[in-house]
Amino acid sequence: MQDLFDTPAYKLYRKEDPDTSKEAAESLDVTAMEAIVADAIWQFGRGGCISDDVLDALPRHRYSSVTARYKQLKEKGVIVVDERKRKGRSGRGQYIMWHKEFYHEGQ
Repeated sequence: MQDLFDTPAYKLYRKEDPDTSKEAAESLDVTAMEAIVADAIWQFGRGGCISDDVLDALPRHRYSSVTARYKQLKEKGVIVVDERKRKGRSGRGQYIMWHKEFYHEGQ
């Protein structure tokens, strides 16, 4: 069985990206980072979280390392996002994310 967090490197760069981007993608341990981000989102339970919350929960990780994992986690069905938003530090709305175990429709 394939590991749920096993993302192939080719999904981490675009065809037109320079070779250095492709080499960097090949060297990343994306599997571990996806698990770290998924676990951080899980910790927020039924209340869900916004990106600012996840970044605060993972202060030792770079912004781009964390936020780049959301797309793959959504595609794999590990996290769920609907149209609901909360205000972030910037004052703008950020989509609320839930780990699939805690997602509930509606308010």
